[in-house]
Amino acid sequence: MKLDLIERLAMGAFVGCFIVLLVMVLISLQEGPQNVSFSGTTIINAFLGSIVVGWGFSLSGLIYEREDIALPLQVIFQMGIGMSILFIVAIYLQWMPINLGIGVIIEWVIIACIFAAISWFGFYMYYYLVARDLNKKLNG
Repeated sequence: MKLDLIERLAMGAFVGCFIVLLVMVLISLQEGPQNVSFSGTTIINAFLGSIVVGWGFSLSGLIYEREDIALPLQVIFQMGIGMSILFIVAIYLQWMPINLGIGVIIEWVIIACIFAAISWFGFYMYYYLVARDLNKKLNG
């Protein structure tokens, strides 16, 4: 159990950092790399904030170990917790531009949901394929 928790924390931190850096690269490419500079504070906030968000998504993933709860409810639970933490961190670190109006906030939320759905689907497919391979080995 202790090792599983450490693995979840490490994976959450890794995936969170990867996604935030990917977003920063996409922003740079959209704006033109020569037009974008990130301060040290921005990079430190991105690093620490992405770890906290990654932990929120990975630790809430413990719900999948409960077989008595239907998969759709498990997904809603994990995404609800993960997205809540993401929005709190995003507002605190000013990732979400709440001062630019509702349109930008809606766009930000949609993009965050798309990234979360893609990540969830990727992990789902990975574990599905691992389970399929294990079942093949067990059935000989």
